Amino acid sequence: MAMSPAGVMEGGAVPARPRLLTELLDRAVERHGDWTAIDFLGRTWTYAEIGEAVRRAARGLQDLGLKPGDRFGLCLPNTPYFVILYFAVLRVGGVVVNFNPLYTEHEIDHQIRDSGTRMIAVPDLKMIHSKVAAVAEGSGLETIIVCPMADILPPLQSIGFRLFKRADHADVPRDDRHVAYTSLIARVADPTPVARFPDDLAVLQYTGGTTGIPKGAMLSHANLAANSAQMLVHVGGERPFQERTIGVLPMFHVFALTTVLNFSVEIAAEMILLPRFDCPQFLNTMRRTKPTQFFGVPTLYVALNKVPPADLPDMSTLRACVSGGAPLPLEVRETFEARTGVRVVEGYGLSEASPIIACNSIEGVVKENSCGPQFPGTRLEIRGLDDPHQIMPTGERGEVCVRGPQVMQGYWRNPQATADCFVDGALRTGDVGYLDDDGYLFLVDRIKDLILCGGYNVYPRTIEEAAYHHPAVKEAIAIAVPDEYRGQAPKLFVALHEGQSLTPAELHDFLAERISKIEIPKSIEIRDALPKTLIGKLSRKELVAEEAALRA
Repeated sequence: MAMSPAGVMEGGAVPARPRLLTELLDRAVERHGDWTAIDFLGRTWTYAEIGEAVRRAARGLQDLGLKPGDRFGLCLPNTPYFVILYFAVLRVGGVVVNFNPLYTEHEIDHQIRDSGTRMIAVPDLKMIHSKVAAVAEGSGLETIIVCPMADILPPLQSIGFRLFKRADHADVPRDDRHVAYTSLIARVADPTPVARFPDDLAVLQYTGGTTGIPKGAMLSHANLAANSAQMLVHVGGERPFQERTIGVLPMFHVFALTTVLNFSVEIAAEMILLPRFDCPQFLNTMRRTKPTQFFGVPTLYVALNKVPPADLPDMSTLRACVSGGAPLPLEVRETFEARTGVRVVEGYGLSEASPIIACNSIEGVVKENSCGPQFPGTRLEIRGLDDPHQIMPTGERGEVCVRGPQVMQGYWRNPQATADCFVDGALRTGDVGYLDDDGYLFLVDRIKDLILCGGYNVYPRTIEEAAYHHPAVKEAIAIAVPDEYRGQAPKLFVALHEGQSLTPAELHDFLAERISKIEIPKSIEIRDALPKTLIGKLSRKELVAEEAALRA
């Protein structure tokens, strides 16, 4: 890597041609078919078995009418179904649309409509299936593939789930819209080959960007495969033994999509999948499987720091331990390292870049409060806040911009947002930072108003608009406040219409029906009036300053 006189850092080339994502799986199956590909709560599948399931599922999707370019939704927790259907959709030229299973009906409906999703896969869990089924007809969704959880559990857990978790089971109607996963993979015939190219769209990864209105970042096969190849260079290449990746980060999140899924398949690692973070289950899984790679968000490290020392498993097998998704407080990193003896490095990225653009070295120099130098094959630029066409000198602050093979093609059906997100061909991150003399990136502020809750982007506008639906609410402003567990959490300020009454508890309950749990404000404050600019626009900076002063 080399530093130019101005604030630009250029990384070395990534030794990989543009590739299809399915090439990663094909290579793993061919070279290591007998290796364990997935461990799900103790039940395992080899790469050969996953490859065969992908082949059958691809045939089944074609039989259902999925054509190249069609959008297919994955509304699934971390399960073998996610891995199989992800590669099956890509095998037949489809486009994966990632859905957070915790989305509300409104959020699912919007994303189906905006993306044009024709088919979607869900588990046979009432809490997920019911939301998708409720919006299916109105949104234009044609097919719901239902994936039975009992079929992928170890034998005893499967029996227990069938007998004692009946209340959690979805009531799946027998209609033309619903298709059982077992029916999907019933045929043994090969899928019909289709023309596919690395620049084809592979994934629509929805992100709020600077406005809070969800937009689909268009990530091609080449984009995502490049970020996986960059990851391989970053960690020092493949090892002579099989790596084991503990995957508790949800794969519908782009950080996990690259690290837990794509990169693990790239190196034929064993993916140890957990459907959600349950601390005792996570600790027991660590003891049982002894993973060598762990990719987490600060929230996970905070949670692990609270585990009594006697309950912590031996983590000495971890070679790569990376934090991303949100800034990792220095004290959290130092505490984790002191308690476990495992080194944690921090990285930085965004959905629009597949997502990683910078990361501290796994084994080299780590600088405090830095998210590291640029990723291999990546060019970081610091551009002027007043003049984005100006490259700032080394050490001076500006907007972090990036170029590289992992940068998205643009926003789905949104040319204006795409144009706004690039300057002179470089992707604008919306974050303020600087590069030091060694090319390490330091973030100092955020242009965006988004709130980073445990690695998830929470957009103030989403919370504010939900609050405005209450007839008593006249004005609403949501800001970020520090949160010991999640890093940041939303706080909502509202003013009421004259003569109206509303308690924080009542508004909390009202919001709980309209926004997801991660978006629910940590606290709600009702005021007579909210601050405004000279021209009468609501202004959040005064509230941010007030909160900072209170905590100081």
